[in-house]
Amino acid sequence: MRINKLIDPVRTVERAVPRVSSRDALLRLSSSFFVFLRLSSSFLQQNQNQDQDHVRAPGPPVAEEVSALLRYQDLVPGWNRLWPGSPCGTRPRCCSRCAPRWPLQRHGGFLLLMPAYMESEGVLCTKLVTLYQREERSSALPSVQATVLLLDPERGNMKAVMDGEVITSMRTAAVSAISAKLLMRPGSEVLAILGTGNQARSHFDVFTEMFQFKEVRVWGHSRARAEAFVGSLGGAASVCGSVEEAVSGADVVVTVTRSTEPVLFGRWVKPGAHVAAVGACRPDWRELDDVLMEAAVVYADSREAAVVESGDVILSRAEVFAELGDVINGTKPAHRDKTTVFKSLGLAVEDAVAAKLVFDRWKEKASEASV
Repeated sequence: MRINKLIDPVRTVERAVPRVSSRDALLRLSSSFFVFLRLSSSFLQQNQNQDQDHVRAPGPPVAEEVSALLRYQDLVPGWNRLWPGSPCGTRPRCCSRCAPRWPLQRHGGFLLLMPAYMESEGVLCTKLVTLYQREERSSALPSVQATVLLLDPERGNMKAVMDGEVITSMRTAAVSAISAKLLMRPGSEVLAILGTGNQARSHFDVFTEMFQFKEVRVWGHSRARAEAFVGSLGGAASVCGSVEEAVSGADVVVTVTRSTEPVLFGRWVKPGAHVAAVGACRPDWRELDDVLMEAAVVYADSREAAVVESGDVILSRAEVFAELGDVINGTKPAHRDKTTVFKSLGLAVEDAVAAKLVFDRWKEKASEASV
């Protein structure tokens, strides 16, 4: 089926919205949008036709363009500026910090809803996430899939549907990089990445863009996938046969695995190292052992989320010393002289910041193309 054939039903529903109930319109819009999203891997153009600044693009950009539109050089300062509590930003209003989730017990998965409203920025969005604990090679699909919906906060209409996997990977890595900038020791030279998936790649990209590491090591559950991953980096990293080998002497360790049991043990971690723990986002999943959690100063993107969602925090009974926002606004210190752990759970406002950047850059490019 050709792409332009898929656009027609969307435009038809768009024209029909004033003549149907808002609920029916939303259902019909959502149905058409998701058919288009899944078959063309794209996000839709804005459908608002009343504002004078409305831009009608020649066609909706494909998913690959999200990576081109969203750049770390914009994302890192953009999120840093709007961090809750930041002196140069405004705390987002009506932001859901703990994502509501529904278990899909029959299929071993979860559905998460992550809404955010930033009143000062005029951004209203939500992310739908499906999370599965898949067996190796049981599916060609990624274990985490996401879709971001960007809406007009004034009228409530949908402006865009975006590929959420790219946004999730990049915004998560950007926040991890901010944690490293705040908490790792000056002169850090060795980076270890545990994991070989999309998050591993996004973390490699932003960490090597922002910092000057002399050595990057990679470990994965599968040696073959680890070698393939390192191969995709063009020889910029080396494969390690064990976690201990990868993290021994490392200044910064990034854990982006699907592990449900600890893979990183405190006895292997160099005193004073910084650990960005991204995986294990369920209360009964872990990546880090008790020894490491007890020895480290623990930071989080959200204390509220960490104490109910993070198995590393809950099962070790570790205390969350501060949120990164506390360090940014100066209310809590950055203990660079100690071993630190940043527990990343992901905030809806991170998606909102990223979605706004993507949409604004897309509008800008659409305007240039129409001239």
